[in-house]
Amino acid sequence: MTIAAMILGTIGLSAIADEKPTRVYEMRTYYANEGKLDALHARFRDHTMKLFEKHGITNVGYWTPVENPDNKLIYVLSFPSREAAKKSWGGFIGDADWKKAYKESEKNGSLVKKIESVYMQLTDYSPQPKKLGDGERVFELRVYTASKGNLDNLNARFRNHTLKLFEKHGMTNFAYWTPTADQKNAADTLIYILAHKSVDAAKASFGAFRQDPDWLAARKASEEKAGGSLTVKDGVKSTFMKATDYSPIK
Repeated sequence: MTIAAMILGTIGLSAIADEKPTRVYEMRTYYANEGKLDALHARFRDHTMKLFEKHGITNVGYWTPVENPDNKLIYVLSFPSREAAKKSWGGFIGDADWKKAYKESEKNGSLVKKIESVYMQLTDYSPQPKKLGDGERVFELRVYTASKGNLDNLNARFRNHTLKLFEKHGMTNFAYWTPTADQKNAADTLIYILAHKSVDAAKASFGAFRQDPDWLAARKASEEKAGGSLTVKDGVKSTFMKATDYSPIK
């Protein structure tokens, strides 16, 4: 795999909070080769993140799944625009320091076997991604696939009801995104991240949330309006994650 192919795949946090919601985000999922995840972490920790910042790429957060049989590293970057992203990636890939770090890290074999990438924009109701303070926590990546024509209705339910009810039941809303218009499944996908004190706390919070009369009423009204479920069957995917030791967000 070439350096460019590895980086491009499939196509200062304090500053993020002040940015307009037109910023572009990129969620990247790396599948490390067997036994190479620690080396991949080391490359990000020691080289990649600094070089990202050098080329105008903002490191938002880096996570690994709590249960990680596929050796995944999931991270989010942000850029002022898609054009800026293209320029930044070009500068990064061509950087002599990156080429050196890449070559040295791969002398005993390739670190990554597959990369997935999606460009996203914050929803109009999303908080700005920001540091969450001290304390132990887990993050939860949730990806929803809306039923046909119902992404707007799903967003409306989150905007008007779900976020407030999540907070009521002890969940922290980190960020909500939809893929940019040129991305695969842009018309039916909602991606968001929550923070919880622990996996057990998350399960307890969702248990209370699902029994909340306000949630039951909001769900019923939204589904009656849409003529059925707002998501497809098995259309909610959840991954519990822990922040890496080098992640700006912990």
